[in-house]
Amino acid sequence: MTLLLMAAGRGSRYGALKQFDGLGPFDEFLMEFSIYDALENGFDHIVVVTQKDNVKFLKEYLSARIPGATKLDVVAQEVKDLPDGVSYTGERTKPWGTAHAVWSARKVIDGPFSVINADDYYGKQAFKNAAKFVAGDSDPNAFGLVAYTLKDTLSPYGSVSRGVCKQDGNSLVSVEERTQIEEGEKGISDADSDTKFSGEELVSMNFWVCKPIIFDQIEEDIRSFFKEEENLEKGEVYLPFVIQAMLQQGKTKVEVIPSESMWFGVTYANDKETAMAQLKTMTSEGQYRSPLWK
Repeated sequence: MTLLLMAAGRGSRYGALKQFDGLGPFDEFLMEFSIYDALENGFDHIVVVTQKDNVKFLKEYLSARIPGATKLDVVAQEVKDLPDGVSYTGERTKPWGTAHAVWSARKVIDGPFSVINADDYYGKQAFKNAAKFVAGDSDPNAFGLVAYTLKDTLSPYGSVSRGVCKQDGNSLVSVEERTQIEEGEKGISDADSDTKFSGEELVSMNFWVCKPIIFDQIEEDIRSFFKEEENLEKGEVYLPFVIQAMLQQGKTKVEVIPSESMWFGVTYANDKETAMAQLKTMTSEGQYRSPLWK
């Protein structure tokens, strides 16, 4: 099984390249804990998508740490990596979004794969549940979404953007993006839409289980994206929107897989201290080796 980690972001709210911030007790990157958990649960191929300038560094860094039997690919997400017949001559440094990041790995993935953010912690059980889904499903059109409880994904330091799941039983119907969710005196709400939440809703934290058919859909969506001139300066092609379009077109079905795990991330600089404390506690309790790679 393959795990794809998206590590090409620029950390605008965090103020640094958080993917390469040493948060573990021995300065491990947060992504290393996800890789460790994935390997423990049967994943044997790690793919990291990052900025071009970081490919050599990250390849050498991870190669020196993860077990030698693990296949490792580190690929660049580049602005000029576009479908045949599509070109861009403007000046833009920001990548084309999370769907384009996944598409950047199309040449090194040929089977089911899980996608996560490199700067989030997803928990051991989440990887176990994702692996169980892949092992029990042979439908090339069936996807999965490892989902988390909304109240467990908030930050005390500011609002967060979350994809709130709408379900029909275990099947995903849609993911509705809410961009300013935070907890206040009157409970949890989205300031942008004034929507109130109980906190028990399941949300997407970008942990998807995909099949290779998604690469064709992303390419199709990139082509459509480039037909709209207003998209080209700051627009992005988002992975959840691609999967939602596939759902609406009947090209896939998506099973919602409860994570049964703790999640934490580093959206804001102040989240760093909390993340470091969590990793230190879990290591001291024996959930992780100390240091992580021996």
